[in-house]
Amino acid sequence: MNKTFGVILSGCGHQDGAEIHEATLTLWAIHKNRADYQCFAPDILQHHVLNHITGKEMGEQRNVLIEAARIARGNIKPLAEYRAEIFDGLVIPGGFGAAKNLCTYAADGPECTVNEDVAEAVRSTHRAKKPIGALCIAPVILARVLGKGTMTIGSDQATAKNLAAMGAENMPTRQGEIIVDEHNKIVTTPCYMLNSRVDQIGTGADNLIQAMLRLC
Repeated sequence: MNKTFGVILSGCGHQDGAEIHEATLTLWAIHKNRADYQCFAPDILQHHVLNHITGKEMGEQRNVLIEAARIARGNIKPLAEYRAEIFDGLVIPGGFGAAKNLCTYAADGPECTVNEDVAEAVRSTHRAKKPIGALCIAPVILARVLGKGTMTIGSDQATAKNLAAMGAENMPTRQGEIIVDEHNKIVTTPCYMLNSRVDQIGTGADNLIQAMLRLC
């Protein structure tokens, strides 16, 4: 039977939601490696909405679940419905939505709070001893919720110090590389935490999913 992963999206668009390249290439990598997925997102308002050309706020409100449905082509469920016993692992693509909508890291750093549905999805998957993958900035969520783990956010020293403050350890990586914490069953890759090309994002996502399947 094919493995099935839950994928948590944080909206649509790297400045205020899920990073579209990372999210799409994660879904591609899952199917490429003969697994399947179900997308989820919290049913909450975004932190804010930005114009992706100017970077300025647009003065409107959008819902994270509804925006994430753009990437999932409508096949998405509220994150409150995620059950770790049904899935073989959990994946969280990056983008500023991971740090603004799934948690408050963008504003609060290592003192951030994590959306309760996100935190419960991470905790329950970890308790079930199933692998968790995180791309780009999303490892900060794992560090905050689990308070442990060896992971990567690339080579950014400020973020590495924040991971340490939350109880995790950063391992520097280059484009497309992954870090596998076999003890905690955590797999991470830096993606756009580095100056990456889209093909390097695909390589990182593919390597991450392959490693997660080995940990299943």
